[in-house]
This record gives sequence, structure tokens and C-alpha cells, in this order.
Amino acid sequence: MAAVAAAQKNREMFAIKKSYSIENGYPARRRSLVDDARFETLVVKQTKQTVLDEARQRANDSSVEHEIEYDEKATQKPEQQNDDDTGLTEEEIVLANAIAEGPEAERAIQRAALILRLREGMNSLSRVLKAIEKYQGAVVHLETRPNKKENGQLDALIKIDMARSNLLQLIKNLRQSGTLEHITLLDDCNHLMTKYEPDLDMNHPGFSDKEYRERRKEIAEIAFAYKYGDPVPYIEYTETENKTWNAVFTTVLDLMPKHACAEYRRVFKLLVEEGLFNATGIPQLEDMSSFMKKCTGFTLRPAAGLLTARDFLASLAFRIFQSTQYIRHTKTPFHTPEPDCIHEILGHMPLLADPSFAQFSQEIGLASLGASDEEIEKLSTIYWFTVEFGLCKEAGETKVYGAGLLSAYGELLHALSDKPEHRPFDPATTAIQPYQDQEYQPVYYVAESIDDMKDKFRRWVSQMSRPFEVRFNPHTQRVEVLDSVEKLDSLVHQLNTELLHLSNAINKMKTNEVE
Repeated sequence: MAAVAAAQKNREMFAIKKSYSIENGYPARRRSLVDDARFETLVVKQTKQTVLDEARQRANDSSVEHEIEYDEKATQKPEQQNDDDTGLTEEEIVLANAIAEGPEAERAIQRAALILRLREGMNSLSRVLKAIEKYQGAVVHLETRPNKKENGQLDALIKIDMARSNLLQLIKNLRQSGTLEHITLLDDCNHLMTKYEPDLDMNHPGFSDKEYRERRKEIAEIAFAYKYGDPVPYIEYTETENKTWNAVFTTVLDLMPKHACAEYRRVFKLLVEEGLFNATGIPQLEDMSSFMKKCTGFTLRPAAGLLTARDFLASLAFRIFQSTQYIRHTKTPFHTPEPDCIHEILGHMPLLADPSFAQFSQEIGLASLGASDEEIEKLSTIYWFTVEFGLCKEAGETKVYGAGLLSAYGELLHALSDKPEHRPFDPATTAIQPYQDQEYQPVYYVAESIDDMKDKFRRWVSQMSRPFEVRFNPHTQRVEVLDSVEKLDSLVHQLNTELLHLSNAINKMKTNEVE
């Protein structure tokens, strides 16, 4: 209960409560993952600086023993420290405040109680104790007990005495391994969702439509109540909403054969054959989720509308796509200032049912786990110029695979014209390309193929500052940090098994050809 209370306390303190609007400092009127990441970095810095200032006023008693909750694997390498306190938890902010009082306060001994989960049992405990020794701490109390939920794992309570400056570094070191570990933890992302209310922005097409705003609120509440493992709630779409779908679907159906990439065309045909895609009604997310799971293992989760860039990308790491269920306003069927389910269903979902593209999407998500705010902005920019507005080569012609283009025919035709500049996809330059919000993009990036794009992205990600590598284990639905010899041995064993199956299949195919 203490861990839950501590997590809830931090969520309430550091949740992004501001609406994503220009009035609150959002950099543009049109919603994008790129601007989300920039806005969230700014808001988090402002919020945590405010908390830090408040803590400096009240943290005068250095005898207070801070109880710090961690879900810890204790396998992290020390990371390079910096002076930016925007990445701190509440407990770290209080500690940093005490350190800021002066050199004497910095060297003062602080007692802290650390509660950790040791996923590798005593091996993890050994590494934690070595880290405490490295930071010149003294263990004054230690107790462990088996974790009630996971066999082979331990919960540990460790009370230590340590100089404040060293303690802060130790905590940061341990906390870095606190990225999302299991798929059920995605439920904790709800605190970072913010309802988008059209009445906040006078330029929104639904600004003066009270009925539309009420409808958006109704659908948003359904998403907020959703928990992992539940079926995606069924939405009874109105006649007006289905007419809006019909207008967009008919246009995509007309443009898709000539302009969409082969992967998109292939899956689109399957969706029509399955009866999921037709002009008469909006597909239900639960049906789309079942189809995608069958094709690539991707599933859908309903989103209230806005999700922070970090949490959206983290979901992709687990092959989960956060999708809205509301529909754009009927006054603007071919444009929406933020993602709606027409954009998600027609733009994103067909390619998430393609194995190669699904892998690329997941790898962007995996790269985001443990990334810095600056790297999240770069990953969001790459996502924008690939998954949202990407072009690719196909038989000597330029085709579209970006969801923002596939669900918006005006920009699709612009992107394929001779007006914008077409550049070869290179993650290093794409990651820092300025994003155009008010008009069509002046620059689009063209990949040689989706596989080529994936290979280039992998090489770029390998140079990120994150001091560890991760992989998604589809059997356990966990993200594993590959930072020990034991884990590497296990992975090599799995790869050898797969190579054996591949070798056997090739030999049998050769035998069949001879016969």
C-alpha cells in the first residue's frame, strides 16, 4: 500500500495538468507528437522547479528519514550526472534542496530507507550492496522477503547512512531502471492523459458546438475507465459520425491504389475482405485490435485524446497502440486539429498489421525507454517524418506510407508533387528537422524501403546515450534490460534455437525440391 500511495502522490504532483493549448504555452495550434514532446519538457521543468522552490522553503530538518519506493532490478550502470533537476522524483527534489544549502549540508550524512524489488533475487541484492559501497554508504538495516506475486523475486528494505550528494547519485542510479517493466504498468500512464476540450481553442471546429463537446467528453470518460485486459469498449456511432467516416473512407479508397505503398494496399485489401473496412460504418477498435493481433501481435488501447509523447512511445514498445475513439467535427471531415479515430483507423492501423512496419514502430518505442527528454524530442521528430508523414520508394516511384498523409488527401497530393523537397531518409538529420505546423511540410523524407528505414534507424539508436540495451520478450510481455551475462546467455540460447528451426526448414525445403 505504501508503494501505491507513493506512486499516486508523485503522479498527482508531477502530472501534466495543463491543457495542450497555445494559451498555456503549446507551440502550435495543430497537434503533433513533436510539439507534444517539446511542450511536456517545458511543463515538467516548470512544475518540478516550482516543487523544488517549495521544498527549499520547508526542508530545513535534515533528520527526516525519507522512505523511497523503487521497483528495482539493480542491474544499472552508473549514468553520467548533470545539473538538471527536472528528472527528479519528489524525494530527490527534497534531497537536492538540502544539498543546495551549502558544502556542509552536501557532506552531511542522511539516513534513507530504500524499498526495492530484486528481480534476480540475491544476485540483484549483491549488486545493490556493491553500489552502496561504491557511494561510501553504511547499511544499518537490511531485510528481505519473497515477492508475493513473482516467484524467485525478492522485496528488500535497506536503511542506509550516506552523504547527501552520494545518496542523490545512488538514487538516480537505481531509479533509472524504473522504466516500464511489465505490460500491466501501462495502466499507470493514465495520470499523464489530459482531456482535450474543444472549447479551449477558438479555432477548433467544435468550439461553438455544445453537443459535440459533450460527445467528446462522453467518449473520453470511457477511455479513462479502461484497464489493460478489458475488451475495448464498443461505441455506438451516430449517423452524423458515420457520414463523416464515409466521406473520408471514399476519398482514401479512390487515392490508395495509386499513391499508397504496397504494404498498406495489401493490408487494406485484407481489411475489406474481413468486412472491417466499408463505407457504411466506423470499425470498432476491439475488432481492429483482434485483426492486428492476429497479423503482428499489435493491440489497441483506447485513449481519451491526449497522451504525453513519452507514454505514447512507451506503449509502442509493448506493441500497443493508443487510439482515440472520437470523430472529428462534421464541419471539417478532411481535417482535424488533433488525432481522431478516422486518422488512427485509416492511417495507422493497416500498417501496424504489416510485420515489417510493426517492427519498426515497436523499435521506436523500445528506443524511448530510458531516453532523455532531448532524445524523446528527437524520436518524436523521427516518428513524425516517418510514421506520420513518410514517403518511400517503390519500383522507381515515390509512394506514401505516413498515416497523416494517408488520411488527409490534400497533403498527400502536395507531398507527391514537385512543390516540397524530397530528401533521403537519414535518422541523424531527420531527428533535428524543423516541423512545419501551419502549412504543408516543405520537406519530406523518402526511405528506400521500410526495411532499409528500419536498418538505418537501428544504427542511429545504437549511438543514443542510454547506457543499456533492451528487448521485448513476447512470451512474458516484458521489456528485458540486457545488462548481464546471464541475460545474454539466455538470449543467445533462444537465437540458437530459432536458427536451428530455420536451418531445418531450409533443409526440408531443399529435400522437397529434389523430390
